[in-house]
Amino acid sequence: MTGHEHDETGSPTGPEAAAEAVAGATPEEQVREAQDRVLRVQAELENFRKRSRREYEEAQRYREIDLLRDLLPVLDNVLRAIEAADKAADIESLRAGFRMTAQQIEKLLESHGCRTIATDGTPFDPTVHDAILQQPVPGTAPGTVVATASRGYTLHDRVVRPAQVIVAKGD
Repeated sequence: MTGHEHDETGSPTGPEAAAEAVAGATPEEQVREAQDRVLRVQAELENFRKRSRREYEEAQRYREIDLLRDLLPVLDNVLRAIEAADKAADIESLRAGFRMTAQQIEKLLESHGCRTIATDGTPFDPTVHDAILQQPVPGTAPGTVVATASRGYTLHDRVVRPAQVIVAKGD
């Protein structure tokens, strides 16, 4: 930018043009020109807000697309395992296929920042554990998680689902 811009008609534009127009105008024309500029700036700001809002809403609407793209191969493997189970009576190969699929899902979740909450042998933590049962367990300190009914997960620093656990209680 040179500071001396011109529009398509060859007339100067920008702050210098506004100063030249204001210098030779009556006070009423100057006020009208200033009001006109304010209205144009307000319209530009409103257009910017609308465009930003649309872009934000679209980003929110499609935010899960990367996760879905990562999940589709896992679904493909589950469908292949079902198809293979229909053809084979070998339970062990079916079990191995499901183990591999579960590992694939765990890796996928980890790649998206989702982690499994530690349970067995850890002290009960009500912020990440949901105690569904307390039972006496000889040789185990009260308040220690002794079993997991369902795994819990965090996404970064937020609990997605608390782990449902069984906790040792004192005698």
